Amino acid sequence: MAGGKPGAARVIGMALLVAVLTACSGGGAQERALDSYTPEEIYKRGELVLESKAKPKDALIYFQEVERLYPYSEWAKRALIMQTYTLHKAKDYEEARITAQRYLDFYPGEEDAAYAQYLMALSYYDQIDEVGRDQGLTYQALQALRVVIEEYPDSEYAKSAILKFDLAFDHLAAKDMEVGRYYLKRRNYTAAINRFRTVVQDFQTTTHTAEALHRLVECYLALGLTDEAQTAAAILGYNYQSSPFYDDSFRLLKDRGLAPEAKGTNWLSTVYRQMIKGEWL
Repeated sequence: MAGGKPGAARVIGMALLVAVLTACSGGGAQERALDSYTPEEIYKRGELVLESKAKPKDALIYFQEVERLYPYSEWAKRALIMQTYTLHKAKDYEEARITAQRYLDFYPGEEDAAYAQYLMALSYYDQIDEVGRDQGLTYQALQALRVVIEEYPDSEYAKSAILKFDLAFDHLAAKDMEVGRYYLKRRNYTAAINRFRTVVQDFQTTTHTAEALHRLVECYLALGLTDEAQTAAAILGYNYQSSPFYDDSFRLLKDRGLAPEAKGTNWLSTVYRQMIKGEWL
């Protein structure tokens, strides 16, 4: 539960201190206890603060109080999803995930369940914008986005989830390419091949496949494995003939009297048969 986390505890502590809302009556300011307001009034106050304040968490206390004071009301349900949104907007991603999961546990069949799951996915996705970050977040984002896509395909969030899924998938390939290039520069060809092979086999639909094939040509030529180099170039030429990476691979082979051609019984020849000839068995 969110209350078990230090960040949420601080927010709840603030909520207990905020016992009044200020209202104008007869030209003078009067203080009223928070529980003297209707849940709708408290909720709308939270919305107003969220729109007008620089710090999103200034609004969080109102949504939490709606849920605390009116736990079984329709407004409590709305307030819970707004807590998730507010926490995400404040970049408190861990607490946003906890609150989103709480909504899904309490209201799995409600219309906003799709939005709660989408916010759950965003709480991972918005932390993977840099290639160097922990790839575990990327896998978690992919898993959460897949839930949106598969369980809520008709929701307004499905299309965005598909786009972000593709970008996160591409991000994983980018990380393997980064590591592969690192090994290649240090002439650790075997380690580099393992990374580029992962991109070709597991991330064929990403934007990195053409470069991965070219880097494989470089690695295999450096090791004297010409069958593999020629086969990688053949796949590259068939799928990405207009790519500058194909031109580079073609020149590398030509300088050695070789040409792109599927040869041997290596793993790349299997990829060639599957991708180009459609032989999957």
